[in-house]
Amino acid sequence: MAEILVIEDEDNIAVALDFLLTRDGHHHERMSTGAGAVARIRETHPDLVLLDIMLPDVSGYQIVQDVRADPDLKDVRVLMMTARGSVVERRKGLALGADGFIAKPFELNELRAEVARLLKSPC
Repeated sequence: MAEILVIEDEDNIAVALDFLLTRDGHHHERMSTGAGAVARIRETHPDLVLLDIMLPDVSGYQIVQDVRADPDLKDVRVLMMTARGSVVERRKGLALGADGFIAKPFELNELRAEVARLLKSPC
C-alpha cells in the first residue's frame, strides 16, 4: 500500500482523488495549501505527492523545486496537476523535477494509470 500526499486546494477535486485513492487501496492525506508542504513531505516521506500547481501561499512549482533540492527526498515521486495544461506548464513542471504531469479535469483512468506508473518506477 502506497503512502500518498495530496496537495490540492479545490475541494471537489480532492473529493474525487480521495474516492479514487481509497478505492485503489492507497493510504493518503490531504493538504489544501502549499504552506508547510515541504516540511510535511520531509516528515512523512510519502511514496507519491499529487501536487496542484496553483495553490494558496506557495506554488506547486516552488514545492517541487524545494523537494528536488533535498537529497533525502530524491525517491519521492511528484505528479503535478493543473487546470492550465499547456505545453509550457508541462515543460516547466518537468524541468523543475516533477515525475509526471496531468491536466485537470482529468479522466480517472488517466490519473490511475499515472499513479500506477509512478509508483512502479524505480528511484
